[in-house]
Amino acid sequence: MTAPETQISNEAQLNPLEPSSTIKRPLQEDANGSAQPIYAEDSAVTKAEKIERNGALPAQLGDNEFEESPAKRQKIEEPAPKERVKGVASIKSEYLVYPPGSKQFKEIKKINTDDKAESSGLDSRAEAEPANKKKKGKSKGQNTNRHFGSSRDALQLCTTRQFAPEFSPRECPFGDGCRFEHNLRKYLQEGKRDDLKTFDSVCPVWAARGFCNSGWKCRFVGSHSFEREIAGGRKELVLVEDEQRKTKGGNTDPFEAETGVVNVVSARQKIELTKRKVPTPKSDLYNPWLDKTTRESETTRPTEDTEGDNKEQGTEGQNGVETDDKKVEREENRARYTEPPLRPSEKRRLYFGPETPILAPLTTQGNLPFRRLCVDLGAQVTYSEMAMSLPLVQGSKSEWALMKAHESEATPPAFRGRGTVVTDYDNSKDLKFAAQIAANKPWQALKATEILTSLCPHLRFVDLNCGCPIDLVYRTGAGSALLDNHSKLEKILRGMNVVSGEVPVTVKIRMGTKDNRPTSQKLVERLVLGGHEANEMGIGPCGVAAITLHGRSRQQRYTKSADWSYISECAALIKRFQKERDSRADTVHEADPRDLSASQDGKIYFMGNGDCYSHVDYYNNLEQSKVDSIMIGRGALIKPWVFEEIEKGQYLDKSASERLEMVERFAKYGLEAWGSDEIGVGITRRFLLEWLSFAYRYVPIGILEHLPPSLQDRPPAFRGRSDLETLLASDNYKDWIKISEMFLGPAHKDFKFEPKHKSNSYEIEAEG
Repeated sequence: MTAPETQISNEAQLNPLEPSSTIKRPLQEDANGSAQPIYAEDSAVTKAEKIERNGALPAQLGDNEFEESPAKRQKIEEPAPKERVKGVASIKSEYLVYPPGSKQFKEIKKINTDDKAESSGLDSRAEAEPANKKKKGKSKGQNTNRHFGSSRDALQLCTTRQFAPEFSPRECPFGDGCRFEHNLRKYLQEGKRDDLKTFDSVCPVWAARGFCNSGWKCRFVGSHSFEREIAGGRKELVLVEDEQRKTKGGNTDPFEAETGVVNVVSARQKIELTKRKVPTPKSDLYNPWLDKTTRESETTRPTEDTEGDNKEQGTEGQNGVETDDKKVEREENRARYTEPPLRPSEKRRLYFGPETPILAPLTTQGNLPFRRLCVDLGAQVTYSEMAMSLPLVQGSKSEWALMKAHESEATPPAFRGRGTVVTDYDNSKDLKFAAQIAANKPWQALKATEILTSLCPHLRFVDLNCGCPIDLVYRTGAGSALLDNHSKLEKILRGMNVVSGEVPVTVKIRMGTKDNRPTSQKLVERLVLGGHEANEMGIGPCGVAAITLHGRSRQQRYTKSADWSYISECAALIKRFQKERDSRADTVHEADPRDLSASQDGKIYFMGNGDCYSHVDYYNNLEQSKVDSIMIGRGALIKPWVFEEIEKGQYLDKSASERLEMVERFAKYGLEAWGSDEIGVGITRRFLLEWLSFAYRYVPIGILEHLPPSLQDRPPAFRGRSDLETLLASDNYKDWIKISEMFLGPAHKDFKFEPKHKSNSYEIEAEG
């Protein structure tokens, strides 16, 4: 495709296909050092990241180290493919900027530090510091200096004029004292920037919905407005609507327009949550019982193997036969407990298989437009960004915004009807989108789950995050901190399973919190068989429908490859434990049938996560690790069409124009999600640039010497097969700005962008 023509301001007036500087050079500008502001629209996880992150810049190279003119670079000819070097992408010699063995070639590992891009920048050395050691001076995490400025009109138009004809506005309650602009023509001439000429000068929102919920503020307002002559010879400005498309969309309230979006919680419902007027009857009944049994279990908990090691199950002697003393103790312990006030309800059936690749929950990048793009390309299961339970219960707008999903995510996932499928699974009633939450206390998780499942009808399941490595989340006892408290985690999941109605509950975990000290096998055993306390009470396992294991520890972050051999061991354990659980039928160990969720026929799906970057990785891991499906995170950020490769079972060498078309599609989806006014364009640009900060890492299949590509490999400096491909591979954030301007026009004078993994600032100058 040909990129739309657009005006490029100042330094962006260069050829948009000509990179700002030599490809793959480190950025030289220093961050300005100001504190990063926390915006009202930020989710709780994003706020936590902002507080935590503030890293030093990566090691910088000399000013002239990468300044050799492309015309003078010597083309290196090699008669045979080079030997594959671990950690370095093997690019064909004719595309290399610097010859192998040169100083610049060797600097690749210095300038491509991947952990900073995905993690929160917690220095592993901090793990070894004493807990009572106070740090001097300002806290320094990775990206506390990141800020994005603002994108607003020079004059703010009053909302009473936003959707009304020029001479028929709504009455402003503030009258002459209103601080916003009431003169529509003055606003259009002086208050807002010129209309964008991209997308054929047609507003993408209006084209999709038949009306634009930005009204006169839209940057494409000329495409859905005109000037008509009225009585007295005067000319009036009016907005145009397409009644046919508008009626088809359903919601016609411009202030609450969410056409094509599901799980929309109204402003009234959020206010009721803030005022604690939304009832949670199931949680209110179950939480006191959970607290009571937790206190009582303290007196019956075994002195050893308290974190889920149920080898003896607390009832058997050395020969596997229950002794009289053990039997008496067990009966006494059971007598201590009271019946739970509620039982797990019948759950909707789930299915995971080879045909259901999963898009991982992604902080910041897992937004609705990006998920929508991935669904277009073949993703079969999607997650919301991780939402914190307490803000959800309190009605936080930013947290509830994470629950919105596109209507394409409310369609059934792929299903071929082969493999292990639970009884009565109905694919026509299934859907793709799931919500992920984090909590550090059972009552928070239970209330959030009950409210979620009552207010959001389009949820495949609710997933509990037990793998988030963010320091502030970990220190509160949420995220990966639950990996060190198996009993508490089991209670949270059990409670969620009780209050979620027909919506299943799943969990995502890591190998453990420390390197070389994996704990997932013990945790998996507890989740499948039930812990000591549960077996003493006779209530069986907690009822999770699926477990996802990320093959890294919290401490490891992304610094090493995912351990798929460990994932394979856990998959084998789950199958063995499920057989062991089935063999307990008609014994003293059998749980009360009322406490079991029969929806999955006792099957717990198990998924692996980590370093999946191609269909070869996907199918090899399915075969070797025996998992039911695989979750893909960074691989999808770098090349979203990995889902299409999995579906077709082959590599897809996407051309530069095809990749640019995906950027255009994201921009269009972003405007539909966040609005086509100045603020919406700014938000779309910000999240587009966040995605491009990952997408530039893609190395085209056609210039690689060895396959399959590895997610951990970092490319040396290379030229693309075209100017556009070279531009898309640039790690210079100014080139990412140029790409965004192809579809969103010149950036606002106050817009700023700082790459997450480099913390270098960008501030566009005012338009001339």
